[in-house]
Amino acid sequence: MVARRKVAVVGAALSDCGRVDDATPYALHAQAARRALADAGLDRTLVDGFASAGLGTLAPVEVAAYLGLRPTWVDSTSVGGSTWEVMAAHAADAIAAGHARAVLLVYGSTARADVRAGRRTGTLSFGTRGPLQFEVPYGHTLIAKYAMAARRHMIEYGTTIEQLAAVAVQARANAALNPEAMFRTPVTVDEVLAGPVIADPFTKLHCCVRSDGGAAVLLVAEEYVRDCRTSPVWVLGSGECVSHAAMSEWPDFTVSPAAVSGRLAFERAGVRPSEIDVAEIYDAFTYMTLVTLEDLGFCAKGEGGAFVEKGRLRVEGGELPVNTDGGGLSAQHPGMRGLFLLVEAVRQLRGECGQRQVRRGDGTLPRLAVASGTGGWFCSSGTVVLGAG
Repeated sequence: MVARRKVAVVGAALSDCGRVDDATPYALHAQAARRALADAGLDRTLVDGFASAGLGTLAPVEVAAYLGLRPTWVDSTSVGGSTWEVMAAHAADAIAAGHARAVLLVYGSTARADVRAGRRTGTLSFGTRGPLQFEVPYGHTLIAKYAMAARRHMIEYGTTIEQLAAVAVQARANAALNPEAMFRTPVTVDEVLAGPVIADPFTKLHCCVRSDGGAAVLLVAEEYVRDCRTSPVWVLGSGECVSHAAMSEWPDFTVSPAAVSGRLAFERAGVRPSEIDVAEIYDAFTYMTLVTLEDLGFCAKGEGGAFVEKGRLRVEGGELPVNTDGGGLSAQHPGMRGLFLLVEAVRQLRGECGQRQVRRGDGTLPRLAVASGTGGWFCSSGTVVLGAG
């Protein structure tokens, strides 16, 4: 039996993000990929694995061809925002088993620029076939699904709109420390509540920004770490879970599939939630942050509101810094944001985040991070636990 190899993230980078009107999605893929390889200090000829989703008819074939890659291991898993955590798990397994030596994960989108130029509308439709045909006639939009879930949590556990707003306030506070974030001006709970209603109970600032941008992460087998210019960030454990397709199939609106993917990831990593120094959590809406914190085990079910309202999520003075770059609520959100979570987690563990750098109580750099992505309308989850080299 062949011994399983350890796997490390050695390259992590973003393309130009925010407002990018003069680039195609392919160009953003390429820019992020080049930067990730340069970050690692490795040549692209080492890359024999490639993972991509969301672009082209035959992703990742088209994107790999555009980048000049001829991979012998590929993954095009597409489960929404959690895609990239799931892909990272698949890539780590492939490398550990000897099926690949270096896997590049890449994403890029001009979601904002496309709306601005009239190439697409601002309304995202998942179609009307399959299970969705029973919901579409009632105008049940994507955001309405999240809003319904948030309202259920409020009814079930007494979670308040002010507590949900506190998530947006803290995300913006973290974004204020990130020079690359789209929105950096601090906001208050009252300002969040005073915004236009998008889908009750969400006002505008409860919802993610729309941006352009790309990201890339390079994972390699342990024997290549010595050739890299960066410190390795080790993949310690991962988990994934698919929950439901239609809202009517969701057993409990207050429990996300992160309750399963998180438990699996922590068990496989051999660590407890209480040991985590920094968390990067998918936040298309404020409720996603709150319920994922519960489901990952950072607080008990129903206690998410009390957990987030005391400033615990802030880089400065927070007990558990969450979405340290400002998250999808303030930094960037170009469609499927899961890969951005991994990039930020890696940068935090390597101590590269400047003013927003997280420090432990003794002043040292963080040692453990978790990235947890959510897809669809809480339909899927992928969670990855990372450790500093």
